[in-house]
Amino acid sequence: MDTILCVNIFCATDEPLDASRARLEGRGVTQAVKTKPSRKAEQRAATMEQIYDAAEELFSQHGLHGTTLKDVAKQVGVHHTLLNYYFDDKKALFDAVFARRAGVTSGRRMAALNDYEKSVGGKVTVEGALHAFLDTDLDTYITGGEGWRNYARLSAQVANTPEWGAALMDEHFDPVVLRLIELLKQALPDCSDEDIFWGYHFVTGALVLTLARTGRIDKLSGGLCKSEDFGAVKGRMARFLAAGFIEICSKR
Repeated sequence: MDTILCVNIFCATDEPLDASRARLEGRGVTQAVKTKPSRKAEQRAATMEQIYDAAEELFSQHGLHGTTLKDVAKQVGVHHTLLNYYFDDKKALFDAVFARRAGVTSGRRMAALNDYEKSVGGKVTVEGALHAFLDTDLDTYITGGEGWRNYARLSAQVANTPEWGAALMDEHFDPVVLRLIELLKQALPDCSDEDIFWGYHFVTGALVLTLARTGRIDKLSGGLCKSEDFGAVKGRMARFLAAGFIEICSKR
């Protein structure tokens, strides 16, 4: 019997296992077996994505303390013991949900800042650096669908929670924030580090309020402005904040 018929376990042959594997690899068989994910692995990955999506939505609406593992399990349609199996506790699930997209948005902004610096030949401006940092993030929420908007609201919660949120922000976003600071220092060589860091503080405050989508601007403006309108924010935020940087630096 040709041993090629026994790919998965290399059976029904007296040929040594290593030799059998080598012969099958020569026919390209074992490679396919190694790289093709099992149906069980695919199902597990799909279930985990459902768990992350459901948890992200619930955490964004009710916060860490207002959401339980049972709430998430119910939303997904699985028993809560499944979540207990994969996550030590609710905070572990929250951290995993946050990390899933944090690396994406941080990486996109880092690339945008690097590309911007190269594109201007080192002649960096405050507004240009802020556009790279802010617009890239806002574009993610504009085009990414409701899942990304849930994450935006979740990020606003994390940024405003000193007990444990600061540690998550430090872990995931310090490198890209410090890269922005570096470019701002290039654009404002005579500005003190103190003023530049305060300027960033005001930048992140404006961004976080935008990501929270509280609806307050809708009421105050009588519907003229909408907190869901990230496009309107993108058209104004970098220019507005750049003027603030220039003003505080020139006055000092």
